[in-house]
Amino acid sequence: MPSFETLTVTLDRHIATVCLNRPEKANAMNAAMWQDIRRAFEWIDATPEVRVAVLQGEGKLFCAGIDLQMLMSLPAQIADDCEGRMREKLRRLILDLQDALTSLERCRKPVLAAIAGGCIGGGVDLITCADMRYASSDAFFTIKEIDIGMVADVGTLQRLPKLIGQGITRELAYTGRRFDAAEAQGMGLVNRVFDSREALYAGVQEIAASIAAKAPLSIRGTKEMLNYARDHSVADSLNYIATWNAAMLQSKDLMEAMAASMGKRGAAFRD
Repeated sequence: MPSFETLTVTLDRHIATVCLNRPEKANAMNAAMWQDIRRAFEWIDATPEVRVAVLQGEGKLFCAGIDLQMLMSLPAQIADDCEGRMREKLRRLILDLQDALTSLERCRKPVLAAIAGGCIGGGVDLITCADMRYASSDAFFTIKEIDIGMVADVGTLQRLPKLIGQGITRELAYTGRRFDAAEAQGMGLVNRVFDSREALYAGVQEIAASIAAKAPLSIRGTKEMLNYARDHSVADSLNYIATWNAAMLQSKDLMEAMAASMGKRGAAFRD
């Protein structure tokens, strides 16, 4: 397992738990954390023993968003005596930050976000990349970028409307207002709200364990099909799943699942 400056990553019973670990900075996303997130989910994707991932935050807040010191350092980072080249550097930097979060979506294994405390700004961008989101009752959310005079640019405005619809996304993005876990569940941003942080983490681990017990190849294919269908027509998506199953259906996972069902026993799948 790689080492990380801003995360802790553990692996137990096929579940990788990724914890944002800058509690003294409210898990604000500094330059190192963006890169650590990508490296962590690339490792999860490439490691057969990992079948599902859980993302959570250490400390009172899940994530306070982008580290403001990182924002303030951008002018020096992109400085160039050519205006065009300076703007190109900024564009490439934004694309790199987008890619760091897209690593959750690109990861073939399901990613479950367990959100306790505040999820602010870039934290919302981060969780919209996860497959599912769960929250403790004290969680709250805000698309904060509007309050610091910028347009959210690493995924919220692109992914959130597909989760909760255009109208409510526009309200939240234009106003930057804070909304709680109950409202987040009502709009469909989170699947379930737990009474406490402890119940949240235990409950999400239980859901993750149930996913980890399923046929890994089928889980990976299901994630790919759902992501593809979100961004393509029904006809294109049906064509893709036909091609996928023509290639992947006749697997040892299928034979084991059928044998286990007929024999009324638990299935044992290879990683």
